[in-house]
Amino acid sequence: MQPAAIGVRVHSGWGALVAIAGAHGSEEIVERSKITIIDRKAAGAMQPYHYVEKLELDAAEKHLACFSANSNRLALQALSQLSVQLRARGFSLSGAAILLSSARPLPSLEKILASHALIHTAEGEFFRQAFRSAFEHLGIPVTGIRERDLEDHAQKTFGRAAAELKKRLDSLGRSLGPPWTKDQKTAALAAVMVLKQSANAKSQTSAG
Repeated sequence: MQPAAIGVRVHSGWGALVAIAGAHGSEEIVERSKITIIDRKAAGAMQPYHYVEKLELDAAEKHLACFSANSNRLALQALSQLSVQLRARGFSLSGAAILLSSARPLPSLEKILASHALIHTAEGEFFRQAFRSAFEHLGIPVTGIRERDLEDHAQKTFGRAAAELKKRLDSLGRSLGPPWTKDQKTAALAAVMVLKQSANAKSQTSAG
């Protein structure tokens, strides 16, 4: 099986996913998809914290727990199917990366619901956690990378080759056709870094 890695850039209710395989210098995009992790017919599913903003704290907690269970289930279902499909094509997932915001750790739910800014932050973390939970359930090592630190991480991982790597990923995406926006570009770069780090770790283990 050829190792592959996934990068995900998360939005409200969905994530832009790119899977990368291949050795450094010969990377290929083996999957590019939009993973929806909400029931769009369910009231409040896309903005769960906005939905519970005016509720009593106990009721808000119950609604959020329900939203979380549904998103976790849908994320696990989608990623399980993707993993099976990739294995059928000869790829084994060695890791995943989720792009993170630069926000500070969240306070209590009561404080979150009292701040519109924190509500937006909490919703981003809510859906990232659903993806993280699914990867962990599948036994796929998952790394969180703050999006603003992505280029620094690329420099540390690839050194001077980082700039050429970004150009190569951009050309790979253009050859596939749209969509190839910031969502896919950043997810792809994160995936390549995880793939490289996984290969390095495997090489060190073999050498030891």
